[in-house]
Amino acid sequence: MGLMSKILGGNQSRTVEDYAELNLEDVSAGSAEATMQVHIAEVGTKADAIDIKDAVYDGDIVIADITRLRTEDSTVEHIVDELRQVAQEVDGDIVRKGEDQMIITPTGVRISREKLGQKL
Repeated sequence: MGLMSKILGGNQSRTVEDYAELNLEDVSAGSAEATMQVHIAEVGTKADAIDIKDAVYDGDIVIADITRLRTEDSTVEHIVDELRQVAQEVDGDIVRKGEDQMIITPTGVRISREKLGQKL
């Protein structure tokens, strides 16, 4: 099971209670205010893309689970095109990982096309 499957839970629906809060007091003596967040999203309809677009426009990263979309449906193509346009407008980046996940980033964040720990 890959990291993204662990984060997004495959085909299972996740809630806030499914995530464990880790105690960071042992790691860092100081606290810095976050300027960016990473959002996890499930996309099933065109309306779900609106929240993703808003988050990217606000400068956040979104990991979107698109497994609920049917691949033969033109909705997938439309949503992917909309999100691609948002990434382009903010000079961000977008990748599609397999058939079930997308990562969309804001200005100044690029997504490496190389996997860590592997020489391609």
